[in-house]
Amino acid sequence: MRIEGDTTAEVVKRLRRAEGQIRGVIAMIEDGRDCAEVVTQLAAVSRALDRAGFKIVASGLQQCMSDDADSEERRANLDQMERLFLSLA
Repeated sequence: MRIEGDTTAEVVKRLRRAEGQIRGVIAMIEDGRDCAEVVTQLAAVSRALDRAGFKIVASGLQQCMSDDADSEERRANLDQMERLFLSLA
């Protein structure tokens, strides 16, 4: 199952934002910033990555529901999406 165009753009935007946050966290650590500040930023990065993953899973679920695939193939796709969702949870 492929990620659809609109979803791709949104996910890439979220990941680029997270990439910038990670660079910021690295700079904070190198600058010797307070650990509470660093952990707060790490939590923000983690949430951004989770949101990107959940967006991909949600897109996959929408595709599963609208697919013209037979019921066995649809069930397999839904099972795969469930496993992916649980890997993020």
